[in-house]
Amino acid sequence: MSGIPYERLRAFEGRATAAAGRGKDPVNEPMIRHWCEAMGDTHPAYQGPDAIAPPTMLQAWTMGGLSGNTERSGAYDELSRLLDDAGYTSIVATDCEQEYLRPLRPGDRVTFAGVIESVSERKTTKLGTGHFVTTRMDVRVDGDPEPVGTHRFRVLKYAPAPKKPQAKRPRPVINRDNAGFWEGVGAHRLLIQRCVGCATLRFPWLPGCNACGSREWDTVEASGEGTVYSYVVMHHPSFPGFALPDQAGDISGQAGEAGPYAVALVELAEGVRMVSNVAGVPYDKVRIGMPVRLEFLRVDGEWELPVFRATAGSAG
Repeated sequence: MSGIPYERLRAFEGRATAAAGRGKDPVNEPMIRHWCEAMGDTHPAYQGPDAIAPPTMLQAWTMGGLSGNTERSGAYDELSRLLDDAGYTSIVATDCEQEYLRPLRPGDRVTFAGVIESVSERKTTKLGTGHFVTTRMDVRVDGDPEPVGTHRFRVLKYAPAPKKPQAKRPRPVINRDNAGFWEGVGAHRLLIQRCVGCATLRFPWLPGCNACGSREWDTVEASGEGTVYSYVVMHHPSFPGFALPDQAGDISGQAGEAGPYAVALVELAEGVRMVSNVAGVPYDKVRIGMPVRLEFLRVDGEWELPVFRATAGSAG
């Protein structure tokens, strides 16, 4: 891996990544409906004759699909090749930032222009050493000089650091919005947020209510009963940190295989759904509709994790 003079990388700042781009479809009601159904968003502003598009759909109207966008310039590809040739061959998206300046409505024809906004100096991260590249897309409506929104996307182009043995299960990210949930788990209580304004239950924890917008909430404790709403079976990669206890034993966290293992979307008796593991049954015996019961798994002797055990006889 060789270093690149930073002045050479900075020369890419301000160069266009897309010019005079046009969305392949106008803002339209079917896409808004599909988006809201997928997100579970029932806000009335996205329905009816005066509907607006959800602001978070901003990028959806600019995406080129499988055939891509023909308006893309070569500047970004040129920068990527330069970083590849210097040994920064891996890439990972790090964050996305959107700014919404006015709503989009069905019938609006979207145009966009993109630019390489910044290239960082060389940085060392846990993944490896590389450069952060930030692009900015300004989104407009045909004939309107003022943008309706801005989309920034940042990636890290890096040379992977040497891999270190990692057997422990990754830790959850705990922040001010979900700290109460993890405090409850530590006390063997599965807490669900409840909106004070409209009594809607929500999970995962959020700072505000999707139904009425209220930021006031309290909690209810889940009974622990649930059913498998959906699931996937992870076969690869095998990762010892995700091993579950011996299916025939208790949930001590001291035994088990690294995979395959089932990851389930469990519908709780209270009506909300959460992602977790299913223990007590082989991965290939997990079924949709299977009744499960909450348990708490002690992980690495340090912290608690909510998992679900198939009830007796449910595997058939």
